[in-house]
This record gives sequence, structure tokens and C-alpha cells, in this order.
Amino acid sequence: MIVTGFHASRTHKLTPGQQAANRVLAVGRAPVEHGFAHLKNWRILTKLRTDPARATRLLLALLVLTNLEVNR
Repeated sequence: MIVTGFHASRTHKLTPGQQAANRVLAVGRAPVEHGFAHLKNWRILTKLRTDPARATRLLLALLVLTNLEVNR
């Protein structure tokens, strides 16, 4: 199931409830979008053809390395 926000038009403005729902959706979506953007920086993942368990360990290692770079 895909959850999308409410859309306004020229003639139909969003209600305060719809605006709040869009805000909640954006708050939940932002970290996921940032995560995907960071993963795209790691080119090794484009050639990854392995067992999902190994891929999980690799992604965790990359996350640690990324956090070390950011926190410096």
C-alpha cells in the first residue's frame, strides 16, 4: 500500500487537518529519503550480488562508516 499526501488545487485549499496529515507524512518520509540518498553514494552497492544476510551486514558497516564521517 502506498500512502500519499493530500493535494491542493487552485479551487480546493487543504484543510488544517489535511495539512497536519501531510506534515506527519513528510516527517516520516524524510529520514527514509535521506537514507536512500546516502546509499547512492556507495557505488559498491550497484554491483552487490550476494545473500541478503551478507548485504545487511555490509549495509550496517557502511552506516557505521558514514556516521564516523559525519561526526568528525
